[in-house]
Amino acid sequence: MARIDRKKFVIALMDADLKLIDLAKKSGLSRSTITAVKGGKSCSKRTADTIAHALGVDVTEIIED
Repeated sequence: MARIDRKKFVIALMDADLKLIDLAKKSGLSRSTITAVKGGKSCSKRTADTIAHALGVDVTEIIED
């Protein structure tokens, strides 16, 4: 399991100039999944990788230390 760092996630989202709905479409994940992860819910490594890829960053840049 992985946990996305909320602050890092928001910064990456802003840097990518995406809204949550755009990220959901780009990643192929549901908006509810994106929202839950943004809210601090743990996710699978695969989901974290998918989100990072859609944001154009390495997964290590958005997960908690």
